[in-house]
Amino acid sequence: MYRNMLQRAVRGALLTGLSLTLVACGGGASDGSSMGASGTSQVSVPFTISDASSEDWATIGVKVLSVALVPAGGGSNVTVWTAPTPAPYINLEQLDQLGEILGNITIPAGTYSGAVLTVAANPGDVLLTVAENPESGFPVAAGSSIPSSQILIQGKQGSSGNYSVPVDITFDTALTVSAAGGNPGLDLEFDLGNPVFIAGHTPPVAMGATLWAVNFHGPVRHHFVHELPRLVLRHSYGTVQSVGGDNSSFSMTKDFPTLPVATPETAVGSSIALQIQADATNGTIFYDLDAKTRTVVKDFSAEAMTLPGKYVRVAARYQQDGTLVAVRVWASSEFANVFVSPEGHVIHVDAANSLIRVATEDGTATTVMIDANTEFFFRTPADALADATPIATGPAFLTNQDLVRGFKVHVSVVDPLAVPMVAQTVDIETAAYAGRISAADTTGFTYTRNFLRATDDYQVTLPYIDASTANGTDANGNPITGFKWWDFTFPTLADSGGSAIADFVSASNGGVNFGGSVGALSAWGVSSAIWGDPASPGGWALRNAVLMPTPLPLGTVTTGFSGSTFGMSVLGGSTPATINVSTAKQSATLVYQIDRTGAVLTVSPIDASSAAGQSTLTTNLVAGVPVKVYGVPQPDGTLKAYVLIYYTGMLPSM
Repeated sequence: MYRNMLQRAVRGALLTGLSLTLVACGGGASDGSSMGASGTSQVSVPFTISDASSEDWATIGVKVLSVALVPAGGGSNVTVWTAPTPAPYINLEQLDQLGEILGNITIPAGTYSGAVLTVAANPGDVLLTVAENPESGFPVAAGSSIPSSQILIQGKQGSSGNYSVPVDITFDTALTVSAAGGNPGLDLEFDLGNPVFIAGHTPPVAMGATLWAVNFHGPVRHHFVHELPRLVLRHSYGTVQSVGGDNSSFSMTKDFPTLPVATPETAVGSSIALQIQADATNGTIFYDLDAKTRTVVKDFSAEAMTLPGKYVRVAARYQQDGTLVAVRVWASSEFANVFVSPEGHVIHVDAANSLIRVATEDGTATTVMIDANTEFFFRTPADALADATPIATGPAFLTNQDLVRGFKVHVSVVDPLAVPMVAQTVDIETAAYAGRISAADTTGFTYTRNFLRATDDYQVTLPYIDASTANGTDANGNPITGFKWWDFTFPTLADSGGSAIADFVSASNGGVNFGGSVGALSAWGVSSAIWGDPASPGGWALRNAVLMPTPLPLGTVTTGFSGSTFGMSVLGGSTPATINVSTAKQSATLVYQIDRTGAVLTVSPIDASSAAGQSTLTTNLVAGVPVKVYGVPQPDGTLKAYVLIYYTGMLPSM
């Protein structure tokens, strides 16, 4: 599992995990708020869900049943969202730093200290399908669907047929929702990069089968949310209900693709309603897939008679007031026509033959040809004109590693029956470079990435964005310009400003040396890139970097836990090293005790910030105990632990 977990950690990009992004935008009763029966203001809030990715999985399907907020002053939890019936599957693997729009919710004005996320936990409520090209050593064949009998959902409650897992999240900072506006966003992450989220083991009683423990407790945490207009949204599917009287918008009810994947793909309807505005300034690109036409419209007057009742796929962006504006719309009388549009991570680029392969949800991949007319877009919702303007056209874009394995794309094709399909457009939704960091200096640094399939390897040197480029806000809401970075361990402590680059150069030169065949382990990272920055006109530049946890080989404790450190040696190493465990509240190392008895795997989180948790570590982290550690190498030769796992009972088999 060493390489699998390494790649899973590296691909957990900037907004790692299942994110519930609740952003209140109202500025008064006419601008998104109303009065409830008790006289409490009710604030309308856009609701999205997002996630990171894992290269080992094509589908990680879950059913989110409800979200409730916990009042800071006490009292009953306030349920703010309930899933439609039947609850649709949401494939977390497709939501790599993307928001899945789940409609508008209403939150009573007030202050909230936490949330409760409830996830369905019956057999079949979690779907796992292995990717087409998982990492070396992954214990299940590529493209395999994991039987529900081999998926063990931890912490479920209720009775047969009604099992669920309530996940309690405590906010680092209380959420205050006010009808006067100025409300902060809320981002709750479900971290696929966390090694205990999906843990595999192969006990003897399983007769060679791998059992997968899915742990919804622990990987969820609070994360700072950027401004609403900067959220990159996943394309939304829906059925058009009507076109507005002034033709400036249409209303649709949201549709979800069927999971597991059906052939032909069918829609799962819902009662979730969305209002989609045309871009009256820059124009919305409208594709009629039945008539095979492409037009640019500033309202929907030409489509007013034919659009109701049709299926649509919409690439949209949020305005600051919470309205949705369409960048591109695809429409057809058949759902399969709007759905046959390869969506997923790029898993192979063949520049010589102008081909790319895009991972699909059934564990396979689709080959798509790039021709002279293919338009490439980079999703930039905060800049309406850039969001609607191609950054390149034709196969030349595949050279110079401008498109590499790991980018998240949504492709629209000219003819879904063609073999191979030819791309009409390629929406680059996230441009993530990742790997081993080297040659960091004041202008940029190099990423080196190696895959099981060597033809996917890349080594690319990219610059930092310009010092004057807007780059979101800090935890206090202050604007940031220029490059920023942080340890994955401490996402709220971004290093920005005039010293950020110098600090990054120093931090990324760290290493921890175990000697032997393991040797020195250097820093790893992941970055999101933006196109056309002044620092790199006509190319990519790095807006940030996250120093990712480097996984160590399985090891054993050599010096017991004391204070905040312990010593460990690893398989293949000859020299012990010092591991630092953070015990600070809100930034503590994530610690898990894994007990395995026969076919039963129990994952128990340990609160390293509490006196009881530290006492537990002192008792259990003694010489000889097997441990697994993920952390960031430090300049002083130690390792700052992000995740620490120690084992009791049967020893780990992988």
